Amino acid sequence: MTLAEKWMRQARKEGRKQGLEEGREAGRQEGREAGRQEGREAGRQEGREVGRQEGRLDGQRRVLGKLLRLKFGELDDEAQAWLKAANEQALEAASERVLTAATLGEMIGPDVR
Repeated sequence: MTLAEKWMRQARKEGRKQGLEEGREAGRQEGREAGRQEGREAGRQEGREVGRQEGRLDGQRRVLGKLLRLKFGELDDEAQAWLKAANEQALEAASERVLTAATLGEMIGPDVR
């Protein structure tokens, strides 16, 4: 094998090695960017879902608050605080009781009254 052939063989070997390293780095960068994109999209979707849930709860609170005011008059501070802090299950249960409750205390429970 001539010196020129040895030199060409070495140059090809080094070129392959450099190409592999550059390809790996490019792949890592693409992978990181794809991961960031997926993370951003997942965050957006989660944010939209949280926003929808909060919107549903706000709507339930507004409707129940209006029904309570129509039936029992203006709500005192304790009733308003209960309404603001109530979770979805409590709001649903109170929405069902609004038709049969005789007092506001029956509506929001003994822990508030």
